[in-house]
Amino acid sequence: MPELPEVETVRRGLAKLIIGKTVQNAATDNPKSFPNAQTDVDLYLRGAAVTSIHRRAKVLLIELSSGYTLMVHLKMTGQLVFVASGVRFGAGHPNDSLVNVLPDKSTRVTITFNDGSVLYFNDQRKFGWVRLLPTLEVLEIDFMKKVGPEPLAADFTAREFAARFTRRAKTSIKAAILDQTVVAGVGNIYADESLWGARIHPSRLVGSITGAEFELLYSELRDVMNLSIEKGGSSNQNYVNAEGKRGSYMDFARVFRREGQDCHRCHALIEKSRVAGRGTHTCPMCQVV
Repeated sequence: MPELPEVETVRRGLAKLIIGKTVQNAATDNPKSFPNAQTDVDLYLRGAAVTSIHRRAKVLLIELSSGYTLMVHLKMTGQLVFVASGVRFGAGHPNDSLVNVLPDKSTRVTITFNDGSVLYFNDQRKFGWVRLLPTLEVLEIDFMKKVGPEPLAADFTAREFAARFTRRAKTSIKAAILDQTVVAGVGNIYADESLWGARIHPSRLVGSITGAEFELLYSELRDVMNLSIEKGGSSNQNYVNAEGKRGSYMDFARVFRREGQDCHRCHALIEKSRVAGRGTHTCPMCQVV
């Protein structure tokens, strides 16, 4: 599943392409991928212009002039592919649908704009979705109420970051940081990277983490996420950026998927284990349990 930096990269890419465009039509081959009443589509999507694109955690929010919002969740194998005359931009799971003639067998939703350009939502495994909701109701759905604060928000401080973990003293720090109700948008790659940067072993219990360590973890998490956005996201096998290119962050990864290689700090060999049910990469010298 794409993490916050990857979805933010998609948002920035699509913002250059579809803001100001007016929706002519929307079609789907799978109600699960597009769970919207036809009446709502006719009244609030068709004829509406895209006014802005936002992101909350790992969800894209495409706001419309009708007062409605398209919520898009790529999940595991979702793609957004924009096609116009002489222009093609893709984001998501890097299979051949990014370059094939569309629609194809993985296309679940087709949104056509008045100028003839098209935004395709492709999803092989059908876990992703595109929901049409009144903009005023978006913040009232369960997901939005439960999801934690944005880790890169300008007003999200190190003190607030540490406070988010206070009720999880007996949970491993990795499990806690992956919990979307604690902090939004952090996945496996950036959990491992930030914990390595802070010299904290992922299996340590939250209650053992000191205030100084939380402050360092906060700084490391923000640094690695900002670097990833700058580099266009990770080059993880299930993700490419808004121009259909793999992000370059993994070229700068310090621990993730580097098992058996030297630690950049102490030259011990990076190890891979399992923490919080996820493949986890650590340095046995820098990150002591």
